[in-house]
Amino acid sequence: MAPGLTDIEGIEVGVASDSRAATGVTVVLVEKGARAAVEVRGSAPGTRETDLLLPGRLVEEVQALVLAGGSAFGLDAAAGVVDYLEAKGCGFAVGRFRIPIVPGAVLFDLLIGDGRVRPGKEMGYDACSGASTGPVPEGAVGAGCGATVGKIHGMDFAIKSGQGSHALQKGELIVAALVVVNAFGDVYDRQGRLLAGPRNPQTGNMEKTIDLILGTGSSGASGNTTLGVVATNAGLNRPSLSKVCQLAHNGLARSIWPVHTMWDGDTIFALSGGDIEADVNLVGLMAAEVVSGAVERAITSAGSLCGVPAVSDLEGKQ
Repeated sequence: MAPGLTDIEGIEVGVASDSRAATGVTVVLVEKGARAAVEVRGSAPGTRETDLLLPGRLVEEVQALVLAGGSAFGLDAAAGVVDYLEAKGCGFAVGRFRIPIVPGAVLFDLLIGDGRVRPGKEMGYDACSGASTGPVPEGAVGAGCGATVGKIHGMDFAIKSGQGSHALQKGELIVAALVVVNAFGDVYDRQGRLLAGPRNPQTGNMEKTIDLILGTGSSGASGNTTLGVVATNAGLNRPSLSKVCQLAHNGLARSIWPVHTMWDGDTIFALSGGDIEADVNLVGLMAAEVVSGAVERAITSAGSLCGVPAVSDLEGKQ
């Protein structure tokens, strides 16, 4: 089993995908509850219940996180996750009711496949029904179904992306990440080599977005967002988890460039359901490492879809 988010005890991951429409949902289930935090650094986010995850809020735990395609329309998928959890008696107790706490975030995938088809309540429920502690599905599945990168020349010259997962262990401490990469910018491996960038309209060779922006003054375009979930078995409170989120974003900055732009809605959640004693700096640095690894796997595990080629299809053609 490849290391991934489900290495953390109590976490299940489920996906629902529509490959024809190129959209989908990824659900991270923590039915018994987990402490959570969030950090939004992109300037075009689409989110649900993220204010609840700030320090000083009443509710300390969540029962699920939802990542979905469909732009703002995809936020509807969380309703299906709420229904699934309510039927199982999971959630924050208020009188005789249990209210599932399900924050989420969406990415823009309307310009690939069929943009009239968006994740909804049924797809969110289906993702929960198929969730497991098995290997995390990777590639063009779930919320990564319609993910692409390197879009400065438009979708016709972009590279297919998806979702990836990675984990690290040091003694008893485990830190893991799941990332869905739908960036405006390019993806680099951990040695700094270009993995996926926009294809030149004349030659088809991959270029570097930053070179195009600095050299020609080219501008970006809306319709992007990289989403991530970092989880650990360390016993961290919400302020500490907030710091982990901040450090985890460094993993995006090491792997995606440009990142955190006005055209992206980059958002990372963090979860803690364990009680292992660990220094928050160590957890945060491990978080940056696993986020970087998950970004790379999101690119290398993706296959072509709806006419957008994956890196694996371009090998030997550059």
